[in-house]
Amino acid sequence: MGPPGKRDEDWFTRVYAADYGQVVKYGQRRLADMEAAAELAQEVFVIAWRRRREVPDRSLPWLYGVARRLLANEWRARRAAPNVLPITDAGLLQKPGSSGADATVGVADLRAALATLTDLDQEILRLVGWEELTVAEAAQVLGCTRTTAAVRLHRARRRLNDAMSYRPGSPAQQPVLASPRKAV
Repeated sequence: MGPPGKRDEDWFTRVYAADYGQVVKYGQRRLADMEAAAELAQEVFVIAWRRRREVPDRSLPWLYGVARRLLANEWRARRAAPNVLPITDAGLLQKPGSSGADATVGVADLRAALATLTDLDQEILRLVGWEELTVAEAAQVLGCTRTTAAVRLHRARRRLNDAMSYRPGSPAQQPVLASPRKAV
């Protein structure tokens, strides 16, 4: 992607084509609908155009950081917005029929354990797991050093593992996932 002096429309078009889909997916995992995710992505790219001289060559982590700050600003402004899911509920957007029953139970267990963690723990795990960023890139998104991000990731993984291992009650008392029967 050229030096900062060459940040013209062609540069922007290449960045947009390369990263728009990933920014939309980032939004989908955190917002209630596709339109809101697309709107978030558009806002991110408006900021990227205005601040194009600040965008690093590896632009995706920088764009995720912008998206994260936009979401944080929105959540602060509208705590109970009907079209925004809290970050702990973002995993509920799984497409129906995307996995088998065994995987669904595993995903449900993971979601329940993830929901017990702090927002920061959830975010570092999602950035590295879902967004497939390196620790250094996740640090850029979070606005911290690589070392701080690595420590946060280590601790978040440990807390997630502890939450996944904790099973209150007997197996008979565990909730069972079931889909409603269709009327015959």
